[in-house]
Amino acid sequence: MTLEKARELLAVQANMGGGYNRNATRLILAEVKLDHGQGAVDAFIREFDLETLFGLKPGTDFKTP
Repeated sequence: MTLEKARELLAVQANMGGGYNRNATRLILAEVKLDHGQGAVDAFIREFDLETLFGLKPGTDFKTP
């Protein structure tokens, strides 16, 4: 997944902000980590303030199921 596509998907999830969106966000971040590393994940968490929205903290190791 490209960073631009991930940014687009995360924007949708952050705007909705529900429980299902938290799970979708975790899956997107897991894919970002596989393709681009933890630094990209942490940058998205800060960019979309995912710690406040969903309780997702920088440095968290997201894994695909």
